Amino acid sequence: MQSQQRFNRHCCRIYIGYLAVAIVVVVMVGFFPVSLFGAPIASTSAASSGHLAWMNSALSPEQRAGLLLRAMTLDEKITMVHGVRPIPIPGYTGYVPPNTRLSIPALRLADGRAGVGNEATYVTLLPAPIAAAASWDTALIHAYGQVLGDEEWRKGTNVSLAPSIDVVRVPEWGRTFESYGEDPYLNAQMAVAEIQGIQSQGPLADANMYLTMNQEQNRFKEDSVVDSRTLHEIYLVPFEAAVQRGHVGTVMCAYVKTNGIYSCESPYLLNDLLKKRLGFDGWVMSDWRATHSTVASANGGLDQQMPDATYYGQPLKTAVEHGQVSMATLDEHVRRILVPMFRQGLFDKPQTGTWAVNVRTPAHDAFSRSVSEQGTVLLKNDRRILPLRDSQSIAVLGDAGSTKPKAEGGGSSGVVAPYIVTPLQGIRMRIAGKAQVSYDDGSDLVRAADVARAAQVSIVFVHTNDTEGADRPDLVLPDHQDHLVAAVAAANPNTIVVLDTGGPVLMPWINQIRGLVEAWYPGQEDGNAIAAILYGDVDPAGKLPLTFPRTATAIPTGTSGQWPGIHGISTYSEKLNVGYRWYDATNTQPLFPFGYGLSYTTFRLSHLFVAPKNIQWVSSGSHPTVDVRVSVTNTGKLDGAEVVQIYVEQPSKNGEPPRQLRAFAKVTLKPGQTRQVDMPLDRRSFAIYNPTAHAWKFPGGTYRILAGTSSRNLSLHRDVKVTNSTVEP
Repeated sequence: MQSQQRFNRHCCRIYIGYLAVAIVVVVMVGFFPVSLFGAPIASTSAASSGHLAWMNSALSPEQRAGLLLRAMTLDEKITMVHGVRPIPIPGYTGYVPPNTRLSIPALRLADGRAGVGNEATYVTLLPAPIAAAASWDTALIHAYGQVLGDEEWRKGTNVSLAPSIDVVRVPEWGRTFESYGEDPYLNAQMAVAEIQGIQSQGPLADANMYLTMNQEQNRFKEDSVVDSRTLHEIYLVPFEAAVQRGHVGTVMCAYVKTNGIYSCESPYLLNDLLKKRLGFDGWVMSDWRATHSTVASANGGLDQQMPDATYYGQPLKTAVEHGQVSMATLDEHVRRILVPMFRQGLFDKPQTGTWAVNVRTPAHDAFSRSVSEQGTVLLKNDRRILPLRDSQSIAVLGDAGSTKPKAEGGGSSGVVAPYIVTPLQGIRMRIAGKAQVSYDDGSDLVRAADVARAAQVSIVFVHTNDTEGADRPDLVLPDHQDHLVAAVAAANPNTIVVLDTGGPVLMPWINQIRGLVEAWYPGQEDGNAIAAILYGDVDPAGKLPLTFPRTATAIPTGTSGQWPGIHGISTYSEKLNVGYRWYDATNTQPLFPFGYGLSYTTFRLSHLFVAPKNIQWVSSGSHPTVDVRVSVTNTGKLDGAEVVQIYVEQPSKNGEPPRQLRAFAKVTLKPGQTRQVDMPLDRRSFAIYNPTAHAWKFPGGTYRILAGTSSRNLSLHRDVKVTNSTVEP
């Protein structure tokens, strides 16, 4: 009996011991979701029970990412940091497969800066981003992002590879049409507006291409040699805004090198500048095939390789196992991907759209036309040849006018247009048979001149063929189109030229024509939009986001050392004098200045008010603004819109360009109407970057505030004094 009792007590102790161990294991699994002996105990338990702690949307994105990260195996982490090839479903240019065990959704990445790309059909072809930027209207750019984001989302995309926010340095750059132009402040405002528009519709936006992607020629090896001050004051500015105000989810590092190191493995560009200084908490993905290493890239700040696993698949796993890349570094890469995914709601919002669905709407078609109209710039209007009268006979000339309309640029931004209204079609529909409209493609100059001579007004449509992957060889119109313009202008004194270009071109015939219109790459509503402008149904209120030079050599990057570079090195010897800054600094007269654009009505600026007149920075933590107010009056007889531009001229001792854009506002007025426009200047308007101190300096001195309607038409000015100097990181 006693031995039986002892046996029972022994069994009981064993049972209690097992029970205690079981309780400890359960507690450990619940509170410490780590893998034991390589087995993901916590995540397996959570997944089998259907209880995934990171799916609790009441937690912060950072908390959710932390919980999920602790549940992931090494292989699962590696899977998150690279794309896969081939992509198992059509319609996307980048793909990270879902993790069903952990309820991680797939990442589906799609191109398309002017609409959904990757050969998707039933989508809207918007005007090129440069055309949208020419509107100088951030509300329009925000709506542009909304349309793009909406169609991307409904196509199943959750990472939209837009916008391109690089400052245009080289006027021949093949991707100028994808950009917002040559000014960092204008680019920054447009970037914030479009990013917020895209992300309001579901997808994460991707700010590209970081950081000195300023040419296509030799882009896979080109080395941009640029000083620190220029890097901070010009090229970093749009990305700073995209991160700090746009809260962009991801940034794409560029193909090129910067100061000797590839962009996608540069600790200075990625870790120091982007992540630490700017505070970026999203992820850095490589441009497609822009990754050149495993260890250097992973330790240098690249979070995700696209489009495949060449360097970030098995090679990265091996590097982690051998201690060349720490587990903490890999965890940080994965965390940076997960946090914006949680923040954007990709784990929580159902996304039922597919690549095959029709996402077009009549509202989007109408919006495409509106963007084209608002971005069209009237550059010349001698003897008020425009707007046209319905009764005038018209000759439309050039293949861009009908047989080969130039609605978009080439490369990864390409969109399969549902239709394209040609200029000839648009003009004929607009006048509805009230006058004769003839056409010639311009291939035979004698015949084209005869057609032009027989009409009251001739309109020549010319174009460039801008594309990703190749810079333009020069600024000359291709295919001998200059000869066409000259022949038509000689035959008909009432000649108008419409430019369907991605950027500036030379115009040897400028004094032979009476009207000149920059329509950029106008999207699917090309003909309807240009007809509305030509006939005055819409006031042309666009302004140039780029300077148009007079000659091929009178440009900021006129030497081969600057572009395309010598022995693979492009030297940024113009430094801060990018775009209009160079024209002002060298007293060079452009053909058409930055910010320039005419209207069918007239405007007057008056009563420039600036306060305070004396600025005293209290401390580096204070951020006072300078209030600027201008009165704008429509002095003409038609409704119209004007863009008021504010530039700041710093004391000469600061070593800055003569004048720099620091604020702008677009205002629409009826005839005789006056409106006051308020435009605050932020602290950065009075700053220079000090590379030695690695900080922004706000020097004392007299600063001039100038107001006008282009960089070369600044009729009003007031001075303010900064009475002390300060520095902030």
